[in-house]
Amino acid sequence: MAFMEKPPAGKVLLDDTVPLTAVIEASQSLHSHTVLLLLYFLISLLSRVYNLHILNYCCIFYQFLFFPRILIQASFCYFALQHVSMFFRSEPKWEVVEPLKDIGWRIRKKYFLMKIKNQPKERLMLSWADLGPDKYLSDKDLQCAVKLLSSCSHPYIYKVTFATANESSALVIRPFNEKGTLKDLIYKAKPKDQFLKKYCNPKKIQGLELQQIKMFGRQILEVLKFLHERGFPYGHLHASNVMLDGDTCRLLDLENSLLGLPSFYRSYFTQFRKINTLEGVDVHCFGHLLYEMTYGRPPDSVPVDSFPPAPSTSVVTVLESILSPEAMKNGMPTVSRLLQMPLFSDVLLTNSEKTQFKIPTKLKEALKTAKESIEKRLAEEQKLIHHHRRLTRAQSHHGSEEEKKRRKILARKKSKRSAFESGEEQTMKYSNSNNSGNYSRTKVSVVTCGTGVRFLSWCSRSL
Repeated sequence: MAFMEKPPAGKVLLDDTVPLTAVIEASQSLHSHTVLLLLYFLISLLSRVYNLHILNYCCIFYQFLFFPRILIQASFCYFALQHVSMFFRSEPKWEVVEPLKDIGWRIRKKYFLMKIKNQPKERLMLSWADLGPDKYLSDKDLQCAVKLLSSCSHPYIYKVTFATANESSALVIRPFNEKGTLKDLIYKAKPKDQFLKKYCNPKKIQGLELQQIKMFGRQILEVLKFLHERGFPYGHLHASNVMLDGDTCRLLDLENSLLGLPSFYRSYFTQFRKINTLEGVDVHCFGHLLYEMTYGRPPDSVPVDSFPPAPSTSVVTVLESILSPEAMKNGMPTVSRLLQMPLFSDVLLTNSEKTQFKIPTKLKEALKTAKESIEKRLAEEQKLIHHHRRLTRAQSHHGSEEEKKRRKILARKKSKRSAFESGEEQTMKYSNSNNSGNYSRTKVSVVTCGTGVRFLSWCSRSL
């Protein structure tokens, strides 16, 4: 969708990163069980929940709080299968093996295990996703950009076998990797398990070794630099979007930004107005990823005031440049600056695969316009949150007990002052009314005392 172009009638582009919350409205005892009546709703942008980041976004949590889970699951699976079936009519060589239920966090993105009919042993993974609120490319440009992904060749980008899009959704087919993603390595998880089962309650929290942190971090920074130099917006870096192939990291889901899908860490970087470009968003997300690789878990909150002991002080130095309070105030470092830091500068990359990602000039202009529109919406959201924070602080200040006492004291003083001034005024009126016939003229003089202080004196002469 081009900038200022209205979305199709009846089509609502939802933001999956707006957290869901529920309130217990009532309860009753029924057959020795307690039944709770839940009022569920999407909390607005201005009242985000910051804790339980995974639960806020996870599709299983949505299904639990909404209508019976089977209805939600069946609904989105039905839409996904409908679109996939339409695609198979023109591409009959593909065949669905099984759906991969809830392996991701998005409620409106579905995965299927695939195979090619004449190569039955080779397994592939199909991902289908609806469009998001940041979809600013026209339908024609979107189709062109998505199809271009299969021609992209880079040692640190995961290969796309096939990709296509229409006016409402897109599907992408990639080789299925049994070893899983970087997040699966950190959490010792199985790729086919449900998202919450894999990552919400790990049995053991342990970060990666220093050499792995250095190597994986350098590879990820190299591919981010590659995308930034070509003007390709990303903004979706997190551990589940990094596929592992031996000792090599390969980036996933380049199509997300083209489809306008919101970032996994959106509720974090919308709080800081200095993170106002997609390049800055990528660096901020890299900070989260580096923290997770180092400590085996995501940070409890951002900014991070103090960092736990790390395998090397150079790791903490990089983390401080991205996730510290000073970094949030001053802005994110560039990818080039991070590559020059001691943690990554001495890493030797041995992969010699050639890079290829040719973007037509016309599409480059469309991507540039879309990127600017995404950044504009981000800035507007950050401004709204900033205004709400100021309003909340003001309300909190005026509602505090200390402020209430201060206002009471001021009110008493003002009341006493008003009463005193009113009494003086009445006295003057009374005095003037009694002496109005006894005065003929008044003499006013200025007298200066020895200290230099002046005062007025007057006398009256009776008629």
